[in-house]
Amino acid sequence: MPEPGLNIVAIDDPEDPRVAAYRNLPDPDLRRHREHAARGLFMAEGELVVRTLIRSGYGVVSVLLTQGRLESIGRDLSLLPIGTPIYLAGQGVMDAVAGFHIHRGILACGVRPEPVDVGELLGGARRLVVMEAIANHDNMGGIFRNIAALGGAGAAGVLCPRCCDPLYRKAIRVSIGHVLSVPFARARDWPGALDQIRGAGFTLIGLSPGSQAEPIGALEPVERPALVLGSEGAGLSEQTRSMCDCLVRIPMAPGVDSLNVVVAAGIALHRLVGPP
Repeated sequence: MPEPGLNIVAIDDPEDPRVAAYRNLPDPDLRRHREHAARGLFMAEGELVVRTLIRSGYGVVSVLLTQGRLESIGRDLSLLPIGTPIYLAGQGVMDAVAGFHIHRGILACGVRPEPVDVGELLGGARRLVVMEAIANHDNMGGIFRNIAALGGAGAAGVLCPRCCDPLYRKAIRVSIGHVLSVPFARARDWPGALDQIRGAGFTLIGLSPGSQAEPIGALEPVERPALVLGSEGAGLSEQTRSMCDCLVRIPMAPGVDSLNVVVAAGIALHRLVGPP
């Protein structure tokens, strides 16, 4: 049973203005929502992700769910600030609001945090995954899941300006909510941020399948590794490769030129950091 005291609001009409933020979720204008113009909003989907959001410290504007999800997540919802709207809708109404079938039965609307400066992030980080031009939201979410699972204490992410949005609904979902628990910052100066990262005591380790890179197993352990990942197609840019302290590759069978960036990041993190 849901906890007493929740601000449960029944929604019977998909056009109800109270659930306007949930309407047509693929619309990127959510980031520029007029009620939160300074930072915008983001959407969390699925029970595990919403549980993580509630405990993350991010602001939560409201939750939209079905009766079944209310029964299973009611205790977690009681952790939200008093008065937070919990919109209760039938599955058909929820699907009509979102514009597609929400088979997980729960969405939550979060407030984007103030951007974190790279220098501020570096002060509390021990290990980094640095991303250059990661454009696919599935890959972005998978990389953050790897950071959480294999990066160890003090792991964080740095994104170049051309990376896709880690707080996009699909990226959060693929990460199983870990985008909300792994600290990250988006660099404004690129690739100049690499010099800033090195200056903070990190060793820049570029991941590249090229023959000029040494096998990752030959790399000596470093105290503060910063794994640098390139785009899904072109990999690391020439300028970024030249700024890395070393380039490493994951040995593969002949005839296979590369791995998906999420798989490669997982292997490299396990090798650089070791099992948790």
